[in-house]
Amino acid sequence: MTMKRKLYTSVTLLIGIVVMANLLAYEFRFRLDFTEGRQYTLSKATRDILAGLDEPVTVRAYFSENLPAHIQKARKDFQDMLVEFASRSRGQVMFEFINPNTDEAKEQEVAQKGIRPVMINVRERDQVKQQRAYLGATIDYGDKQEVIPFIQPGAAMEYALATSIKKLTIARKPKIGFLQGHGEPALYEMPQLNQQLQILYDVQAVTFSDSTSVPADVATLAIIRPTDSIPANHLAKLDTFLGRGGRLAVALNRVDGNLQNGQGNEVTTGLEGWLAQRGIMVDAAFVIDAQCATIPIQQQQGFFMLQTNVSFPYLPILSTFANHPVSSGLEQVVMEFASPVRFTGDTTLRFTPLAFSSALSDTLPAPAFFQINKDWKQDDFKARNICVAAAVEGPMVAGGTPTKVVLVSDGDFIINGPPPMQGQQSQQRQVEPDNVNLLANAIDWLSDDTGLIELRTKGVTSRPIAELSDSAKVTIKYLNFLLPVVLAILYGIWRVRRNRKVRQQRMAENYDEVK
Repeated sequence: MTMKRKLYTSVTLLIGIVVMANLLAYEFRFRLDFTEGRQYTLSKATRDILAGLDEPVTVRAYFSENLPAHIQKARKDFQDMLVEFASRSRGQVMFEFINPNTDEAKEQEVAQKGIRPVMINVRERDQVKQQRAYLGATIDYGDKQEVIPFIQPGAAMEYALATSIKKLTIARKPKIGFLQGHGEPALYEMPQLNQQLQILYDVQAVTFSDSTSVPADVATLAIIRPTDSIPANHLAKLDTFLGRGGRLAVALNRVDGNLQNGQGNEVTTGLEGWLAQRGIMVDAAFVIDAQCATIPIQQQQGFFMLQTNVSFPYLPILSTFANHPVSSGLEQVVMEFASPVRFTGDTTLRFTPLAFSSALSDTLPAPAFFQINKDWKQDDFKARNICVAAAVEGPMVAGGTPTKVVLVSDGDFIINGPPPMQGQQSQQRQVEPDNVNLLANAIDWLSDDTGLIELRTKGVTSRPIAELSDSAKVTIKYLNFLLPVVLAILYGIWRVRRNRKVRQQRMAENYDEVK
């Protein structure tokens, strides 16, 4: 009895200590963050922004009530983040939560601010009904206001808040130039990237002429998928730009494919030769990968033509990234006809591979003919972890200022396409969020030293399934089938032996009693 009392006393004391520790932590906002990526710990970049506030910032969070648990968690996470912001800013950040669903006038007021409701499914009394839900916020600083129209559950909330506050408080945005005039897409053909960059930068087009080059106030220049030849005098202007310490982001097509005729060919603009002179080689070859996207094809099924999706290794899905500010936190980037990147320069430059193909990949030289219906086997992929994106640091021009260059060997991975013409359907597509993050991170790393780059991918939830070999798939298949049967048989044998032993012990005891 004494041992039981001691056990109960110890358990009661332990529970009391845990409860008291939680109460004290909640009262004094002391928490230990054990989440992956330290999701609830404010970064140095955010703390620096909050420390520099000269005026109060008011955050009004518009969240509906009585939401499903997984969406309600987003409200709690956002509130916890605001509490941290208020604490770190020493009261300069104030916030309130408002339920717009209380009356129609309030819904109209919220809509005028740019926050639109989303329709969610709610289960009530064994029935599923749709409910208008608000998950947005406004940030006010002086007479300026920023809007977060939708707070995605599980998204990078710290980045959304920190960048909105910085956008309101920054006096002058750095300028980012996008080179035009050689077949590059216009800014309106990259709306997802443009929207991301305009938070912190002044984005503008840059066109070369005999009398103009890169403006002096442009610190970073982006060259996205040129399709026409770049004249030598324009390449010389790039030399001048890099020589004065300008930063360069390049998304280059070295090969291109046409699914209509099933052919892939080499692309030459002159930019690849200019990069090769600096030791950055982009080979005229296709990267093929067993971990890839699919394309729709028409197949005959009896009397009907049906559209089915087939894997197309020329569209690799990248999930292996370097631990670098440009690529850290990325989980899935989809490429289109990417090429291998390698370094042939000297030790004055530092070459850092950023993104790689999977462990089942290979390269095919251009020109190539696509076999759309080919049944790809594991033996078709004899290479692994081929570099398709890289960063280079150092003096790119003899006697010039050290600079930075980021190269991605696919120029189409970030392009949405042209907007619709009047009366026509949209030709724009949605690109993967991490496609946008990759190039936005690159431009941040080249242009911005605040550290906000680390927050953009904080809180991502994508977890793609790793590609398995054929032998591993067979092993797992039979293991799933046979293991429960084997365990049941072993358990039955153990039960039989145990019951036999118990029966023998009872018979021996009865025999001794009779004797």
